[in-house]
Amino acid sequence: MRDFHNYKVWEKGHQFALSIYRKTKSFPKEELFGITSQIRRAATSIPFNIAEGCGRRSDSEFAHYLNIAAGSASEVEEELLLSYDLEFMDKDSYQKLNQEVNDIKAMLNKLIETLH
Repeated sequence: MRDFHNYKVWEKGHQFALSIYRKTKSFPKEELFGITSQIRRAATSIPFNIAEGCGRRSDSEFAHYLNIAAGSASEVEEELLLSYDLEFMDKDSYQKLNQEVNDIKAMLNKLIETLH
């Protein structure tokens, strides 16, 4: 079994999830059970799935969970765009968070490639 703490992509995912929680605190209260909840779940799914995959025995199982994490990252990418278009965040915040999630996606893809 692997230790997820040893993966830089997990650390970036963890920090990204914290950033999403901080940013969404300012979203409209009526969105608490809408986009706020959805983007938080998708963002936390990234490090959660990396960690769960590390607990699996085979490379193929690990890759499966990394693929789920990558899917969650793509979901967050769309939720960020929607949040920006709805004017829940400013352009600088959107660009920063969007760059972070794209960096995570690239890291996940590289890690997945090493497992195949």
